[in-house]
Amino acid sequence: MVNAWYMNDNDSEDQRSERHLSPPQFVSLDELSDKTGVLYYAINADDYEAEGKLAKIRAERGYTYSDSLECCPQRLDNYLEKIKSFFTEHIHSDEEIRFVLNGSGYFDVRDNEDKWIRILVEKGDLLILPAGIYHRFTLDNNDYIKVIRLFVGEPVWTPINRPADTHPARVDYLANLTKVS
Repeated sequence: MVNAWYMNDNDSEDQRSERHLSPPQFVSLDELSDKTGVLYYAINADDYEAEGKLAKIRAERGYTYSDSLECCPQRLDNYLEKIKSFFTEHIHSDEEIRFVLNGSGYFDVRDNEDKWIRILVEKGDLLILPAGIYHRFTLDNNDYIKVIRLFVGEPVWTPINRPADTHPARVDYLANLTKVS
């Protein structure tokens, strides 16, 4: 089960630490969905093909392309530079979908009041970030994650750094989030 919490925004603290508020303020899956539009699924990472959940989600949401990525110092060229770029707050014009096969990391997302929520993703977690949500990613102190990335059609890898409040994906995201909240 995924864990999520409101985080402190202390930039002097290691980005890979948990960064809890004091006292910690956890966020339920329902709150996460209501306040951000983020969707979560638990999938058997060791036998996901036989289990069928991932195939069902792919079909329902129209994900036609996938690849995998191992993010660690030994497997990712320009590792430190990439990790730094992943941690820059941005949006995408498409959903960002990640299924964790192994390892762990953090997705940070902005809620409907522009506060950071940190989401710990681990083996078996599938996270769908809606197009237009401000977010960023970092590894935790284990420095390793292996994911399947899913896309509708060919992958689009264009991060649009904040501020991007007038971008059509952001405008649509805010309009849809308001309808849900």
